[in-house]
Amino acid sequence: MRPVLFHIGSIPISSFWVTAFLGFLAAFLVTRSGLRRRGYGTELAYDMLLYAYVGGWVGARLALIPTAWGAFVDDPIGFLLSGSGWMWYGGLLGGAAGVGWWGWRRGLSVQELGDIVAPALAIGQAIGRLGCQLSGDGDYGVATTLPWGMSYPNGLVPTTERVHPTPIYEAIGLVALFVYLQRRRAQAPPAGDLFGRYLVCAAVMRFAVEFVRRNPVGPLGLTEAQWVSLALLGIGAALVRAGGGSSPPAD
Repeated sequence: MRPVLFHIGSIPISSFWVTAFLGFLAAFLVTRSGLRRRGYGTELAYDMLLYAYVGGWVGARLALIPTAWGAFVDDPIGFLLSGSGWMWYGGLLGGAAGVGWWGWRRGLSVQELGDIVAPALAIGQAIGRLGCQLSGDGDYGVATTLPWGMSYPNGLVPTTERVHPTPIYEAIGLVALFVYLQRRRAQAPPAGDLFGRYLVCAAVMRFAVEFVRRNPVGPLGLTEAQWVSLALLGIGAALVRAGGGSSPPAD
C-alpha cells in the first residue's frame, strides 16, 4: 500500500488525493465530450465539474458522520478533511444535487444532465476506487482465504489479515460500466436512459459488494449502503422504463 506517493519538500502527497484528482480529470474530459455531442459549448464542463466536486465532497463527508459520530466530535475539521472513509452514495447524491441545482439555473433537464455525466461518473469512481486501494483507507472487505485476498498492513486503516480487495472489485466493474455506457451513448438513446442504466448497474454492483464489505448490517440483514442501493436501483429502473426500455430510438 502507498498512502503517501511522494513528498514535495516536507509535504506528503497522498495517493488518495492524487487519484481523486485524476478521477475528476477523467470525468471532466468525458463530460466535455458528452456536451460536445449534444451541441453545447465545452466550457460548461468546467462549471459542472466545480459543482460536482463541491457537492460530491460535501455529500460524501456528511453521509459518513452518522456512522462515525465519535470521530467527528473529537476532531470535526480533521474528520471532514481526512482522505479515508468516503461514502459512495453520499458523494453521488451530493454531486447530483450540486449539478442539478446548477443545471436548473441554466434551464437544463435532470434527464439530460444525468445522461451527460453518467459515463463520467463511472470512470471517475473507478479511478477513485484505485485511490482507496492504494491508501488502504478501510474500504476493503472481510477476511477471505481466496487466492487474491490481500492485507493492508501499511494502510490508513491497517490490517494484517487477508481480506477481500473490494476497491479492486468495484474498479473493475465501474470500468466495464463506463465502456458499456460509452457504447450505448453512441446509439443516441432516449433522455434519461444512460443515467438510469448507470444507477441500475452501479447500485447492483454496490449491493453485491456490500456482502463482503465490513460495514455493519441493519434491518433485514442489509447495510445502509444496500438500502440506498435499492432506492437508486428503483429510480434507475424507472428512468430506463420511461425512456422506452432496452432499445434506443430508430434513426
